[in-house]
Amino acid sequence: QVQLVESGGGLVQAGGSLRLSCAASGRTFSPYVMGWFRQAPGKEREFVVAIVGSGGSTYYGDSVKGRFTISRDNAKNTVWLQMNSLKPEDTGVYYCVGGTGAYTSYSSYHYFGQGTQVTVSS
Repeated sequence: QVQLVESGGGLVQAGGSLRLSCAASGRTFSPYVMGWFRQAPGKEREFVVAIVGSGGSTYYGDSVKGRFTISRDNAKNTVWLQMNSLKPEDTGVYYCVGGTGAYTSYSSYHYFGQGTQVTVSS
């Protein structure tokens, strides 16, 4: 089992930045694809970004390309999501996920964090 704990959420004005962290514990972290999904009230869960185990490849949702950056440090068992130029529509609960399946499919992941709230005010 891998336990995932997110941190770094909060309230920020539009145009601002936040950095989310996801700390993993339990099994070896490095083989897993790690990703972030988000869900706003009344909306479906949305793929944000994924990074492969080596960190060599990343995949971004269209709505965050050019603004968000994912990175990982396997020695620290941590994944980060740097979010810049935030917009009100980025508001939601952000979930860290880990697994070996399809990058953009939430159900294909094996491990899930509890989520951290991000609120962007206009």
